[in-house]
Amino acid sequence: MPQPGRALILIVDDAEDIRNLLATTLQGRYELKLAADGSEAIRLAQSEPRPDLILLDIQMPGLNGYEVCARLKADPQLAPIPVIFLTALADAKDEVKGLELGAVDYLAKPVSVALVQARVGTHLALYNSRRALESEVRERTQELYATRLQLIRRLACAMEFREGGLSHHVMRVSHYVRILAAELGVDASTTQLLFEAVPLYDIGKLGVPDYILRSADRLNKVEWQEMRRHPEIGATIIGEHKDPLLALARLMALNHHERWDGGGYPQRLAGERIPLSARILALADAFEAMTATQRHRRPISAQDAAAQLMLDAGKQFDPRVIAAFQKVLPQFEKIMATFNDELEGIHDLDFVAGGGAADAQSGRKRA
Repeated sequence: MPQPGRALILIVDDAEDIRNLLATTLQGRYELKLAADGSEAIRLAQSEPRPDLILLDIQMPGLNGYEVCARLKADPQLAPIPVIFLTALADAKDEVKGLELGAVDYLAKPVSVALVQARVGTHLALYNSRRALESEVRERTQELYATRLQLIRRLACAMEFREGGLSHHVMRVSHYVRILAAELGVDASTTQLLFEAVPLYDIGKLGVPDYILRSADRLNKVEWQEMRRHPEIGATIIGEHKDPLLALARLMALNHHERWDGGGYPQRLAGERIPLSARILALADAFEAMTATQRHRRPISAQDAAAQLMLDAGKQFDPRVIAAFQKVLPQFEKIMATFNDELEGIHDLDFVAGGGAADAQSGRKRA
């Protein structure tokens, strides 16, 4: 039974006396696995627990050490494990070949017990340091990503406060978008990215005058033109980035009011010229606007909203997105029940990735 905290060394050599010598040398400080040929070495390297370091003979029948090393380095899970070659080959070209394959060191036979102990200790220390640093970098990266998501959500909350108070509006829209994307076959990582980008889609309303945002009356022509600027304002606020999350957020903010028939704004894009992310968001936002409480009207049921939205297939909405929506409507209704604004507890900002609601009905289209 392996002892916790002790490094595991895989010793690979076709000569039993060499295996035994190395095992005797190292067993006091390390856990050991022993392999007599290349195929067994690969099997043991792949099996749990995986080795922390491999001592690998070069001249073996079947797979030689070079071939074993090449296969190990081709496996992303095994590639980081340090390999030290053991060989009687004395030519410098052999040593160079081993190092080029990814080995970290090269020990000549007959082996020096003291040298083996020293080299193994040195390379394990380096390996452990590298793993610790990589772990720290991963943790720091995750912390930074989480912090960025929180800042995005709080910007969206600021938008909601400006429009009249916190709600679960954008959390619902985020879930609707994720559900639709998954139904449409979007891969899991992109679907998650869509979910995280949603809170910024209406951020451009920060540039719209308060009296227009808070008005409960029908907008006049001048006010309506001012409202229609918010997608471009939002794209400007987000800016252009190589970062996938912010780049996607910008696309969604800029294009979520485009229509499948080309009658939308701001660029009058049509059909598949509209990014799929924006086509998905357009329907999710329209459903939200029809089923959530607004200052200027009462909400309608999910079934009534769905009936109205389906009439706009091929007009305002991508028919393929509408078809997906029909299949997942029960999931939308579950989201409505889970994130109900009438329930208490809309103070948890981790779940309030807010933004301005959009009115998809005729007469007062706020999104």
